[in-house]
Amino acid sequence: MKPWLLVFGCLLGCDGEAPASACDSGVRQTWETFGQGFMTSQCQGCHASTTPDRFGAPESVVFDTEEDVITFAERILDRATGPDADMPPAGGPTKDDRERLERWIRCDLP
Repeated sequence: MKPWLLVFGCLLGCDGEAPASACDSGVRQTWETFGQGFMTSQCQGCHASTTPDRFGAPESVVFDTEEDVITFAERILDRATGPDADMPPAGGPTKDDRERLERWIRCDLP
């Protein structure tokens, strides 16, 4: 197992929720400081309401706003973070950015 997975796994509770101590450390990320840029560069190529060719992405799954991300937060976690991440399908984010995405969704979304 990769060391970073072991460390991050230790930060998560058994139910997949991040414990308060994991969320209390570090700088809080917001839609403006992280989420919007991540979604624009990594997800909206297929998941924006204005994307003409969605490459098979469901039309109802859009990440235009923070509210959209909140609606699909669990699905994003399942598909774009962790060792079995399969989104975006062409690769994309670095391991560090995927970890930031997970922390943002688990700890910093309203």
